[in-house]
Amino acid sequence: MAARWVLHLDMDAFFAASEQLTRPTLRDRPVLVGGLGPRAVVAGASYQARVFGARSAMPMGQARRLCPHAVVLPARFTLYKELSSRVMGVLADASPVLEPVSIDEAFLEPPALAGASAAEMERFCARLRADVRAATGLPASVGAGSGKQLAKIASELAKPDGLRVVAPDEEREVLAPLPVRSLWGVGPVAEAGLHKLGVRTIGELAAMDLREIHGLLGTAIGTELHRLARGVDERPVAPRGAAKQVSAETTFDTDLTAMAAVHEAVARMAEAAHRRLVESGRAARTVTVKVRSADFTTASRSETTGIASTDLGALTAVAQRLARSAVPEGGVRLIGVSLAGLTDDPPPALFEPLAPVSDAPVPAPVEAGEPMQPDEEPAVERPWRPGDDVAHPEHGHGWVQGAGHGRVTVRFETRTTGPGKARTLKADDPDLTRADPLASLA
Repeated sequence: MAARWVLHLDMDAFFAASEQLTRPTLRDRPVLVGGLGPRAVVAGASYQARVFGARSAMPMGQARRLCPHAVVLPARFTLYKELSSRVMGVLADASPVLEPVSIDEAFLEPPALAGASAAEMERFCARLRADVRAATGLPASVGAGSGKQLAKIASELAKPDGLRVVAPDEEREVLAPLPVRSLWGVGPVAEAGLHKLGVRTIGELAAMDLREIHGLLGTAIGTELHRLARGVDERPVAPRGAAKQVSAETTFDTDLTAMAAVHEAVARMAEAAHRRLVESGRAARTVTVKVRSADFTTASRSETTGIASTDLGALTAVAQRLARSAVPEGGVRLIGVSLAGLTDDPPPALFEPLAPVSDAPVPAPVEAGEPMQPDEEPAVERPWRPGDDVAHPEHGHGWVQGAGHGRVTVRFETRTTGPGKARTLKADDPDLTRADPLASLA
C-alpha cells in the first residue's frame, strides 16, 4: 500500500495577523485582539505580544500587564471569515480531501501524493504556503506526516511561518522527546496519572506495557493513545458534519441588575445566534437560554416545538420569556442563547408569533426573592471606540485609535496603503462615518 501523507495547515496568530495585515502601522507591534472590560479574554495575540507571555484565552487584564504597550483591538469576525474563506478556497483547489477544523486550520490528504517522497511533500507544502499568502497576504505553517496526529505536531514544530515534513523513518525520533500532553486525548487528568507512573514523554508512553496503560486509562482510550504514541494513526481526513446548534453568549463587564438590561442582552445574543442560523441555511426547533449569576451559579431553560423556523422575532420572544425564569437573585454575569434542533428547508413559523419583550420593567423572575430594580441611569453608547472602521470622503478608510472629550483620532490606512497618517477630528464630524471592515482589505 502506498505511503499515506496527511497535511495540517494552521494560520499563524490568525486574528492578530489579520489586524496587522489591514492596519499596516501595527505590523511590527504587539497586538491583542479581544474585549477591554475587566472580564474580557484574549481572542488572539500577535507573536510580538507572545514574546512577553501574552496568549489566547488569557484574561485580557493579565495580558495587558504582561505586555503594557500592546495595542488592544476588538475582534472583527467579518474580516476573519472573509480571509478564512480565501484560505479554504486555496486548500480545496489543492486537495479534494479536505477537513476544516476551525476558522484558521484544516487537514488535507491529496490522493495524488500517496507514496510521494518527503522531498516531493516539502515542495508541495512550500507551494501551498505560497498560494495561501498570495490569496490572503497572511503567513501559514504547514506540517505533513503519515496521519493527522503527526501532521498537527509537525505544523506546531514549523511555527511561525514555516513547514515541517516528518518522513516515515523519523517519526519515532520526532515523537519520542515531546511531552505526553502533545497527544490528542491526553488532558490534565491523564497527564497527571502518567506523571505519577514516571511517564512524561511520548517515547516513554510508547514503551509502556499495554496492560499497564489499560489499567490507568481504560482499554479503548489506552489502546488509542498507545498507537498514537507509536505513530500509528489511521483516522480519515473527512469533511465535518454540520453543527448541531448555533449559539452566542457574552460575559458582562459589570453584573446586570435590571430585567430591562437582561432582556436587551438576550435580544442581542438571539440576534447573533440567528445570524449564524441564517448563514447555515437552516432553522431551529429548540431555544435555550443560559444565565450565570455573580456567584458563578449557572441556570438554563429550554423550549422545543415540532416546527422549525428562522423567525427572529419569535425566537427572541421565546428566549426573553425563558430568561425571566432563569434569572437568579442578585446580578447576572453571563447570558447565552443557543438554537438547536436544526433542520434544512424550514417552514417560517416557530412557537406562537410573540413580539420581543420591550425594555419596560417586567414582573420579578420566578426564582428570584425580590424584583430586580431598573437601572438608575440608562447606558449611553459611546460614539466611537478604538478599533472601529471608519470612512472619510477626503482621507479614505481608517480605524479609530482613540476617542474622548469630543475628539476622535483616526489612522487612515488599509492593507495596500502602507502605514497611514493619524488625524484628529471632531467626534461629531458629519464626514466621518462607520465603514465595512472588509474595506480595509482594499
